[in-house]
Amino acid sequence: MTLTVYHLKTCDTCRKAIKALEAAGHDLNAIDVRADGVDRSFLEKLVAEHGWELALNRRSTTWRGLDDSDKTDITDEKAVGLMLKHPTLIKRPVIVSDNQSTIGWTKDVPEMWV
Repeated sequence: MTLTVYHLKTCDTCRKAIKALEAAGHDLNAIDVRADGVDRSFLEKLVAEHGWELALNRRSTTWRGLDDSDKTDITDEKAVGLMLKHPTLIKRPVIVSDNQSTIGWTKDVPEMWV
């Protein structure tokens, strides 16, 4: 199965996930969110499916550097706009197949893919 993985090449968790997915025999289409970018339609679909609360990485250095006005009154549209402007705000890795997607590499996520 071919999977698309949205990642950051400098992210240890993303590298760990990619290594595990490749070891499990998946063909990967790896997209570095900083270098390659992402489009609005992908982010809108991600937020619609998972909610901005899961898709938006509020633990990142980028988040801490935002103005307070950017961090308040978050809506789906505002979250998409922030992630478009600052791709490192996307919680990673995002793994997408033909019929499902996951965000992050928490304990339950590898069980779905590996």
